[in-house]
Amino acid sequence: MFYQFEHFSRPLLPRAAFLRRLSLSALLGLVLIGASLLIGMLGYHGFEGLSWMDSFLNASMLLGGMGPLWSPQTDAGKIFAGLYALYSGLAVLAIVGVMFAPVVHRFLHSFHADIGDQDDQSH
Repeated sequence: MFYQFEHFSRPLLPRAAFLRRLSLSALLGLVLIGASLLIGMLGYHGFEGLSWMDSFLNASMLLGGMGPLWSPQTDAGKIFAGLYALYSGLAVLAIVGVMFAPVVHRFLHSFHADIGDQDDQSH
């Protein structure tokens, strides 16, 4: 599986395999960002009638944590904007987790890799 990390008793992945895993995580994160932007753009364009460029700007500002530039005029647009803002806050945290999971795993795994090797030699 994509995110089946090695057990702590196993040695660290070779650098090439780690970089491949990191690249795949970054790619997945970028796909999630793109999908999130698309959802926001479709919502602003459909509910508020904004141009595609203005829809992109509002969606990216919300996803980036800056807040919207456009104040929704319709009730449906207000509901969408509120739900998209809540989604954006959670999505950013999830995407950062996906993108940095291999780095955190490797860092924590490095503490256990040497301990496992020493235990094997003592038996």
